[in-house]
Amino acid sequence: MSIKRFYASKDTTITDAYKAGLTTRAIKSNTGESDVLEIFSIYGQASDGSVEKSRLLIQFSMDDIISARADGTLPAPGSVNFKLKIFNAAHAETVPKSYTLESYVVTKDWNEGLGLDMEGYTDEDTCNWSNATFNDAWNQPGGDFDLINFKKIQSFSTGLEDLEIDITDLVESWID
Repeated sequence: MSIKRFYASKDTTITDAYKAGLTTRAIKSNTGESDVLEIFSIYGQASDGSVEKSRLLIQFSMDDIISARADGTLPAPGSVNFKLKIFNAAHAETVPKSYTLESYVVTKDWNEGLGLDMEGYTDEDTCNWSNATFNDAWNQPGGDFDLINFKKIQSFSTGLEDLEIDITDLVESWID
């Protein structure tokens, strides 16, 4: 068995988290140039019932995958599995336990952005909780997703696991 890796052509974290002081949301920030993607939900920090979320946006070059299939370095359909794998980055912060993550396909083109700051949310940029690109808002705050045709759920028991989901059917449909 051999493994061929395709790396993301762009990725970012967008959020509606509260900034310091817990009165203003960081909906204009992103972390397109950060080396780490951060996923979280924070409940009850600003007030009883308040919820703060982040979303990871990841895109791969289909041209690279199609070229690999054409030149024979990627096996034929039915002979290969595609998996999205995101490695957990160890850190000293508390992590949640016993939760699930849902993964969907983003249905609108978006810009990666230039942000780095997920502490003060000072990097306000093109792609964020409100906008997909500099001149184009999401149809729904937090991103536009196909909620019907593709949904993958992974459970995490310790909060330290890597994300690994089988996306074979999705990638093969894109190649076709």
